Amino acid sequence: MNLQDLRYFVAVAANLHFGKAAAECHVSQPTLSGQLRKLEETLGVVLFERTNKRVALTPVGSQLLPHARKALEEALVIQDMAAASHDPLSGKLRVGIIPTLAPYLVPLWLGPMKQAYPSLHIELWEDLTDALLQMLRDHRLDAVLVASEDEDKELRTIPLFREPFLAALPTGHALSRVEVVREEDLQPDILVLAEGHCLARQSLEACGRLEENKHNAHLGQLQATSLDTLLNLVGAGYGTTLVPALATGSVCQRNLELKPLAGGASRTVQLVTRATFPRPQAVDAVATVVKRVVEGKVMGA
Repeated sequence: MNLQDLRYFVAVAANLHFGKAAAECHVSQPTLSGQLRKLEETLGVVLFERTNKRVALTPVGSQLLPHARKALEEALVIQDMAAASHDPLSGKLRVGIIPTLAPYLVPLWLGPMKQAYPSLHIELWEDLTDALLQMLRDHRLDAVLVASEDEDKELRTIPLFREPFLAALPTGHALSRVEVVREEDLQPDILVLAEGHCLARQSLEACGRLEENKHNAHLGQLQATSLDTLLNLVGAGYGTTLVPALATGSVCQRNLELKPLAGGASRTVQLVTRATFPRPQAVDAVATVVKRVVEGKVMGA
Protein backbone atom coordinates (compact mmCIF):
# COMPACT_ATOMS: atom_id res chain seq x y z
CA MET A 1 0.00 0.00 0.00
CA ASN A 2 1.30 3.45 -0.93
CA LEU A 3 0.07 7.03 -1.13
CA GLN A 4 -0.75 6.74 -4.83
CA ASP A 5 -3.10 3.83 -4.11
CA LEU A 6 -4.83 5.95 -1.48
CA ARG A 7 -5.16 8.82 -3.98
CA TYR A 8 -6.92 6.48 -6.41
CA PHE A 9 -9.20 5.25 -3.62
CA VAL A 10 -10.15 8.78 -2.57
CA ALA A 11 -10.65 9.90 -6.19
CA VAL A 12 -13.06 7.06 -7.00
CA ALA A 13 -14.92 7.66 -3.72
CA ALA A 14 -15.31 11.34 -4.61
CA ASN A 15 -16.50 10.73 -8.19
CA LEU A 16 -18.14 7.28 -7.85
CA HIS A 17 -16.94 6.78 -11.42
CA PHE A 18 -13.71 5.06 -12.45
CA GLY A 19 -13.33 6.99 -15.71
CA LYS A 20 -13.69 10.38 -14.07
CA ALA A 21 -11.37 9.39 -11.23
CA ALA A 22 -8.73 8.19 -13.71
CA ALA A 23 -8.92 11.48 -15.63
CA GLU A 24 -8.60 13.43 -12.37
CA CYS A 25 -5.51 11.37 -11.43
CA HIS A 26 -4.04 11.65 -14.96
CA VAL A 27 -3.81 7.87 -15.46
CA SER A 28 -5.62 5.37 -17.66
CA GLN A 29 -8.71 3.70 -16.28
CA PRO A 30 -7.16 0.19 -16.46
CA THR A 31 -4.17 1.42 -14.44
CA LEU A 32 -6.38 2.93 -11.76
CA SER A 33 -8.68 -0.11 -11.61
CA GLY A 34 -5.72 -2.48 -11.41
CA GLN A 35 -4.06 -0.59 -8.58
CA LEU A 36 -7.32 -0.46 -6.62
CA ARG A 37 -7.76 -4.22 -6.97
CA LYS A 38 -4.21 -4.69 -5.65
CA LEU A 39 -5.05 -2.39 -2.73
CA GLU A 40 -8.14 -4.45 -1.97
CA GLU A 41 -6.07 -7.64 -2.09
CA THR A 42 -3.47 -6.11 0.24
CA LEU A 43 -6.13 -5.02 2.73
CA GLY A 44 -8.24 -8.16 2.32
CA VAL A 45 -11.45 -6.18 1.81
CA VAL A 46 -13.64 -4.96 -1.03
CA LEU A 47 -13.73 -1.15 -1.15
CA PHE A 48 -16.28 -0.65 -3.95
CA GLU A 49 -19.34 -2.40 -5.30
CA ARG A 50 -18.98 -2.32 -9.10
CA THR A 51 -21.76 -2.84 -11.64
CA ASN A 52 -22.21 -1.70 -15.24
CA LYS A 53 -24.43 1.14 -14.05
CA ARG A 54 -23.00 2.36 -10.78
CA VAL A 55 -20.10 2.40 -8.35
CA ALA A 56 -20.73 2.53 -4.60
CA LEU A 57 -18.58 2.34 -1.49
CA THR A 58 -18.93 -0.80 0.58
CA PRO A 59 -19.52 -0.37 4.33
CA VAL A 60 -15.85 -1.07 5.07
CA GLY A 61 -14.84 1.29 2.26
CA SER A 62 -16.86 4.05 3.92
CA GLN A 63 -15.11 3.33 7.22
CA LEU A 64 -11.64 3.46 5.67
CA LEU A 65 -12.23 6.55 3.49
CA PRO A 66 -11.73 9.26 6.17
CA HIS A 67 -8.50 7.58 7.27
CA ALA A 68 -7.24 7.50 3.68
CA ARG A 69 -8.04 11.19 3.30
CA LYS A 70 -6.27 11.96 6.56
CA ALA A 71 -3.16 10.06 5.44
CA LEU A 72 -3.06 12.05 2.19
CA GLU A 73 -3.60 15.30 4.05
CA GLU A 74 -0.72 14.56 6.40
CA ALA A 75 1.53 13.70 3.45
CA LEU A 76 0.66 17.04 1.84
CA VAL A 77 1.37 18.86 5.08
CA ILE A 78 4.81 17.26 5.19
CA GLN A 79 5.51 18.32 1.60
CA ASP A 80 4.16 21.85 2.11
CA MET A 81 6.07 22.36 5.34
CA ALA A 82 9.29 21.23 3.67
CA ALA A 83 8.68 23.61 0.74
CA ALA A 84 7.74 26.46 3.08
CA SER A 85 11.02 26.07 4.94
CA HIS A 86 12.83 27.00 1.73
CA ASP A 87 10.59 29.67 0.20
CA PRO A 88 6.85 29.97 0.97
CA LEU A 89 6.45 32.34 -1.98
CA SER A 90 7.58 29.82 -4.58
CA GLY A 91 6.03 26.72 -6.07
CA LYS A 92 2.41 25.87 -6.82
CA LEU A 93 -0.60 27.55 -5.21
CA ARG A 94 -4.00 26.09 -6.11
CA VAL A 95 -6.68 28.79 -6.03
CA GLY A 96 -10.41 28.34 -6.62
CA ILE A 97 -12.69 31.16 -7.77
CA ILE A 98 -16.45 31.51 -8.31
CA PRO A 99 -17.80 32.00 -11.89
CA THR A 100 -19.33 35.43 -11.21
CA LEU A 101 -15.91 36.74 -10.18
CA ALA A 102 -13.39 34.86 -12.32
CA PRO A 103 -13.90 36.56 -15.74
CA TYR A 104 -13.61 40.04 -14.21
CA LEU A 105 -10.99 39.67 -11.47
CA VAL A 106 -8.57 37.22 -13.08
CA PRO A 107 -7.50 39.55 -15.95
CA LEU A 108 -6.81 42.31 -13.39
CA TRP A 109 -4.99 40.11 -10.91
CA LEU A 110 -2.90 37.38 -12.56
CA GLY A 111 -0.50 39.67 -14.43
CA PRO A 112 0.42 41.79 -11.39
CA MET A 113 0.58 38.61 -9.29
CA LYS A 114 3.12 37.04 -11.62
CA GLN A 115 5.13 40.26 -11.75
CA ALA A 116 5.21 40.64 -7.96
CA TYR A 117 5.85 36.95 -7.19
CA PRO A 118 7.44 35.32 -10.27
CA SER A 119 8.30 32.11 -8.41
CA LEU A 120 4.72 31.54 -7.24
CA HIS A 121 2.74 29.57 -9.82
CA ILE A 122 -1.03 30.02 -9.55
CA GLU A 123 -3.25 27.12 -10.64
CA LEU A 124 -6.87 28.25 -11.03
CA TRP A 125 -10.05 26.22 -10.63
CA GLU A 126 -13.48 27.75 -11.33
CA ASP A 127 -16.57 26.31 -9.66
CA LEU A 128 -19.53 27.15 -7.42
CA THR A 129 -18.95 28.15 -3.80
CA ASP A 130 -19.97 24.89 -2.10
CA ALA A 131 -17.81 22.80 -4.43
CA LEU A 132 -14.80 25.08 -3.95
CA LEU A 133 -15.07 25.00 -0.16
CA GLN A 134 -15.30 21.22 -0.19
CA MET A 135 -12.21 21.00 -2.40
CA LEU A 136 -10.46 23.33 0.05
CA ARG A 137 -11.38 21.09 2.99
CA ASP A 138 -10.25 18.03 1.01
CA HIS A 139 -6.84 19.67 0.37
CA ARG A 140 -7.44 19.73 -3.37
CA LEU A 141 -7.24 23.54 -3.26
CA ASP A 142 -5.10 25.80 -1.10
CA ALA A 143 -7.33 28.90 -1.12
CA VAL A 144 -10.61 30.05 -2.67
CA LEU A 145 -12.02 33.41 -3.74
CA VAL A 146 -15.71 33.49 -2.83
CA ALA A 147 -18.42 35.99 -1.95
CA SER A 148 -20.20 34.28 0.92
CA GLU A 149 -19.40 33.69 4.56
CA ASP A 150 -18.46 30.38 6.16
CA GLU A 151 -18.21 30.02 9.94
CA ASP A 152 -16.03 26.90 9.87
CA LYS A 153 -13.40 27.43 12.57
CA GLU A 154 -10.95 25.27 10.63
CA LEU A 155 -10.92 27.88 7.86
CA ARG A 156 -9.22 31.26 7.82
CA THR A 157 -11.08 34.07 6.05
CA ILE A 158 -9.52 37.28 4.70
CA PRO A 159 -12.02 39.97 3.61
CA LEU A 160 -10.73 41.60 0.41
CA PHE A 161 -13.24 44.20 -0.79
CA ARG A 162 -16.90 45.15 -0.83
CA GLU A 163 -18.35 45.00 -4.33
CA PRO A 164 -21.54 47.03 -4.88
CA PHE A 165 -24.35 45.77 -7.10
CA LEU A 166 -25.91 47.91 -9.81
CA ALA A 167 -29.32 47.52 -11.40
CA ALA A 168 -29.08 46.28 -14.99
CA LEU A 169 -32.12 47.32 -17.03
CA PRO A 170 -33.07 46.83 -20.67
CA THR A 171 -32.95 50.12 -22.59
CA GLY A 172 -36.27 51.92 -22.26
CA HIS A 173 -37.31 50.14 -19.06
CA ALA A 174 -39.67 52.13 -16.82
CA LEU A 175 -36.97 52.46 -14.14
CA SER A 176 -34.45 53.95 -16.56
CA ARG A 177 -36.04 57.36 -15.96
CA VAL A 178 -34.90 57.48 -12.32
CA GLU A 179 -31.39 58.30 -11.14
CA VAL A 180 -31.27 55.75 -8.32
CA VAL A 181 -33.24 52.51 -8.30
CA ARG A 182 -34.79 51.07 -5.14
CA GLU A 183 -34.06 47.36 -4.84
CA GLU A 184 -37.69 46.55 -4.09
CA ASP A 185 -38.77 48.16 -7.37
CA LEU A 186 -36.93 45.40 -9.24
CA GLN A 187 -39.14 42.73 -7.68
CA PRO A 188 -41.67 42.25 -10.51
CA ASP A 189 -39.16 41.08 -13.14
CA ILE A 190 -35.86 40.30 -11.41
CA LEU A 191 -33.86 37.52 -13.10
CA VAL A 192 -31.24 35.55 -11.20
CA LEU A 193 -28.58 32.94 -11.87
CA ALA A 194 -29.39 29.27 -11.47
CA GLU A 195 -29.51 27.64 -8.04
CA GLY A 196 -26.09 27.13 -6.51
CA HIS A 197 -24.72 30.55 -7.41
CA CYS A 198 -24.38 32.73 -4.31
CA LEU A 199 -25.17 35.77 -6.50
CA ALA A 200 -28.69 34.39 -7.05
CA ARG A 201 -29.41 34.27 -3.32
CA GLN A 202 -27.82 37.70 -2.78
CA SER A 203 -29.89 39.26 -5.58
CA LEU A 204 -33.17 37.84 -4.30
CA GLU A 205 -32.30 38.83 -0.75
CA ALA A 206 -31.51 42.40 -1.80
CA CYS A 207 -34.82 42.74 -3.63
CA GLY A 208 -36.89 41.16 -0.86
CA ARG A 209 -37.76 38.02 -2.80
CA LEU A 210 -35.67 35.38 -1.06
CA GLU A 211 -38.57 33.97 0.99
CA GLU A 212 -40.90 34.16 -1.99
CA ASN A 213 -38.46 32.18 -4.09
CA LYS A 214 -38.55 29.33 -1.55
CA HIS A 215 -42.28 28.88 -2.12
CA ASN A 216 -42.71 29.90 -5.77
CA ALA A 217 -41.51 27.41 -8.36
CA HIS A 218 -42.29 29.85 -11.20
CA LEU A 219 -39.96 32.62 -10.05
CA GLY A 220 -36.98 33.13 -12.35
CA GLN A 221 -37.93 30.58 -15.04
CA LEU A 222 -35.29 32.20 -17.28
CA GLN A 223 -32.48 31.44 -14.83
CA ALA A 224 -29.05 31.35 -16.48
CA THR A 225 -25.89 29.51 -15.52
CA SER A 226 -23.56 32.43 -16.33
CA LEU A 227 -23.67 36.16 -15.72
CA ASP A 228 -22.96 36.74 -19.41
CA THR A 229 -26.10 34.83 -20.42
CA LEU A 230 -28.12 36.60 -17.74
CA LEU A 231 -27.12 40.02 -19.09
CA ASN A 232 -28.05 38.93 -22.61
CA LEU A 233 -31.51 37.98 -21.35
CA VAL A 234 -31.92 41.38 -19.72
CA GLY A 235 -30.71 43.12 -22.87
CA ALA A 236 -33.32 41.18 -24.84
CA GLY A 237 -36.04 42.62 -22.58
CA TYR A 238 -36.81 39.56 -20.47
CA GLY A 239 -36.37 41.33 -17.14
CA THR A 240 -33.87 43.10 -14.88
CA THR A 241 -31.02 41.89 -12.71
CA LEU A 242 -28.28 42.96 -10.33
CA VAL A 243 -24.73 43.04 -11.63
CA PRO A 244 -21.54 43.19 -9.51
CA ALA A 245 -19.44 46.31 -10.07
CA LEU A 246 -16.43 44.49 -11.55
CA ALA A 247 -18.66 42.96 -14.22
CA THR A 248 -20.06 46.26 -15.47
CA GLY A 249 -17.43 46.45 -18.21
CA SER A 250 -19.18 43.54 -19.95
CA VAL A 251 -22.42 45.52 -20.23
CA CYS A 252 -21.26 47.50 -23.29
CA GLN A 253 -23.19 46.93 -26.51
CA ARG A 254 -25.86 44.81 -24.85
CA ASN A 255 -28.79 47.24 -25.03
CA LEU A 256 -28.55 47.71 -21.26
CA GLU A 257 -28.56 50.56 -18.78
CA LEU A 258 -26.93 50.55 -15.33
CA LYS A 259 -28.31 52.38 -12.32
CA PRO A 260 -27.01 52.70 -8.74
CA LEU A 261 -29.13 51.15 -5.98
CA ALA A 262 -30.74 53.16 -3.20
CA GLY A 263 -30.13 50.46 -0.56
CA GLY A 264 -26.47 49.97 -1.39
CA ALA A 265 -26.78 46.22 -1.95
CA SER A 266 -23.35 44.62 -2.24
CA ARG A 267 -21.31 41.48 -1.64
CA THR A 268 -18.02 41.01 0.20
CA VAL A 269 -15.36 39.12 -1.71
CA GLN A 270 -13.18 37.01 0.57
CA LEU A 271 -10.13 34.80 0.33
CA VAL A 272 -10.55 31.59 2.33
CA THR A 273 -7.85 29.08 3.22
CA ARG A 274 -7.37 26.36 5.81
CA ALA A 275 -6.24 27.65 9.19
CA THR A 276 -3.50 25.01 9.16
CA PHE A 277 -2.23 25.72 5.63
CA PRO A 278 1.57 25.81 6.10
CA ARG A 279 2.25 28.62 3.61
CA PRO A 280 0.12 31.53 4.87
CA GLN A 281 2.61 33.95 3.30
CA ALA A 282 1.54 32.79 -0.17
CA VAL A 283 -2.15 33.29 0.62
CA ASP A 284 -1.42 36.72 2.12
CA ALA A 285 0.44 37.63 -1.08
CA VAL A 286 -2.68 36.82 -3.12
CA ALA A 287 -4.79 38.96 -0.79
CA THR A 288 -2.36 41.90 -1.05
CA VAL A 289 -2.31 41.88 -4.85
CA VAL A 290 -6.08 41.45 -5.21
CA LYS A 291 -6.71 44.40 -2.91
CA ARG A 292 -4.24 46.53 -4.86
CA VAL A 293 -5.60 45.79 -8.34
CA VAL A 294 -9.22 46.28 -7.28
CA GLU A 295 -8.58 49.54 -5.42
CA GLY A 296 -10.36 52.39 -7.17
CA LYS A 297 -12.38 50.05 -9.41
CA VAL A 298 -15.10 49.30 -6.84
CA MET A 299 -16.34 51.15 -3.79
CA GLY A 300 -15.26 49.56 -0.54
CA ALA A 301 -12.02 48.16 -1.94
